[in-house]
Amino acid sequence: MAKKWWTLIAVSTATFMLLLDVTIVSVALPDIQRELGASFSQLQWVADIYALALASLLLTSGALSDRLGRRRVFLAGLTLFTAASLLCGVAQDPVMLIVSRGIQGIGGAMLFATSLALLASTFHGRERGMAFGVWGAVTGIATALGPILGGLITTGISWRGIFVVNVPIGVIAIVLTLMKVDESRAPHARRIDWLGMITFTLGLAALVYGLTEAGEKSWGDGLVIGAFVVAAVLLVAFVAVELMIDEPMFDLSLLRVPTFLGGSVAAFAMNGSLFAMLIYLVIYLQDSLGYSAMETGLRLLVMSGTTMVVATVAGRASSHVPVRWLIGPGLLLVGVSLILMAGLSADSSWTHLIPGLIVAGIGSGLVNPPLASTAVGVVPIHQSGMASGANNTFRQVGIAVGIAVYGSIFSSRMSSSMSDALAGSPLAGRANELSGAVRSGRMGDVMAALAPADRGLLAHATHTAMADSMNLLLVVSAVVALVGGVLAAALIRSRDFVESARPAPAEAVASPVGRTGETPPSVTTPIG
Repeated sequence: MAKKWWTLIAVSTATFMLLLDVTIVSVALPDIQRELGASFSQLQWVADIYALALASLLLTSGALSDRLGRRRVFLAGLTLFTAASLLCGVAQDPVMLIVSRGIQGIGGAMLFATSLALLASTFHGRERGMAFGVWGAVTGIATALGPILGGLITTGISWRGIFVVNVPIGVIAIVLTLMKVDESRAPHARRIDWLGMITFTLGLAALVYGLTEAGEKSWGDGLVIGAFVVAAVLLVAFVAVELMIDEPMFDLSLLRVPTFLGGSVAAFAMNGSLFAMLIYLVIYLQDSLGYSAMETGLRLLVMSGTTMVVATVAGRASSHVPVRWLIGPGLLLVGVSLILMAGLSADSSWTHLIPGLIVAGIGSGLVNPPLASTAVGVVPIHQSGMASGANNTFRQVGIAVGIAVYGSIFSSRMSSSMSDALAGSPLAGRANELSGAVRSGRMGDVMAALAPADRGLLAHATHTAMADSMNLLLVVSAVVALVGGVLAAALIRSRDFVESARPAPAEAVASPVGRTGETPPSVTTPIG
């Protein structure tokens, strides 16, 4: 087999592993919570820290690979991701798992920022389109299979298996990369914007920390207020740095292009609505309705399976239909789907979610294929890496902020709803304590300690409060998607596209490609 096909196998294997870990973890969170005794905020951080690392380091990793070599950075990221996966699998407490997930995210950013650039430097002409098509199919399959594989491994083995399974796959990919992948560099590498990376990373981390802890403490807590102040200072400093230096990590002038701005808003709204809500849908299905991880994964397949089918059609349509009529309406459908899922009650079954899950699959299937090509379609070829990386950064910021905001809303609503549901009962004075037990996964222990007469009362109150909290989250996330859809439809314009960077044809919808024979700088495609 020619060496270039081994490169495709190595890159696709690493990408499959990276993207699988975005969604595979969701269905295992309740099991992780029970075994490690994680608090609700720690559970949020298990998912959030991964997205934070990706958001913070994608653009820097791309610049680093242009300068040091894409194969070298890819290999370093692959090694780091594999080692961190092992650390996740043997974690003995929530802090160790969170730190290991952060390291995983760093490795993932290095992998993702270089994977398409390696393919672009290896394949040319029609073969490049085919290679990107294979890679795009792998990304779709990995994202769709995450919940079901996570459920299968978690139920059949344990939650640790979802991380440990990466180790042999990672080792195989490392060996293939060492033996078969050639090195490549950008002819004119950008300088690395260390100051921009530091201010953005720390500012975003402070923001997410404040939002997460607000749910556990209060919005008026001194530590929470301090985190928001630090976040504001650092993010303002990031903007100032990017405006002052010659080679910024993110050229903020791109936001003056309406279509680029619209694509960025859509990326944030897509992940900040539906995909941030995925964690809370999993918690509802497992903790309130009592399904196992495997049963939860099967039910979420209603959405992910629909996404795969629609994305295939949308990918082909994106070369013939203005992308604003895919992205804007797609996000509006996501908003409608979340509203359809609302209206839960203590007696609702999972079938209440089916219409919303199907519509969500259609909406996300319409949005995802054209979104990456929209980001790079409005910039010259030499800025395609930055543009695509920035679009994916907006996605990860969306999911990180969304998870944190929804967690705070969920905690607050859960406490107030439990108080209302238990008002006038013997358990009324323990409403806050019981609400905390639900969020931390200790309801079984609490139930066992109660008198039999109180167990039924508490079970009904818990189901009522959980449904009430989910209804609020679904409405809030629907607003995010609907606003994003309206703005995307209004801002994305066909006339903004650069002729040489038009949206990719059907066989390469997952990736931004420039003129035939040109190798774009480090390019990424959306996660989620």
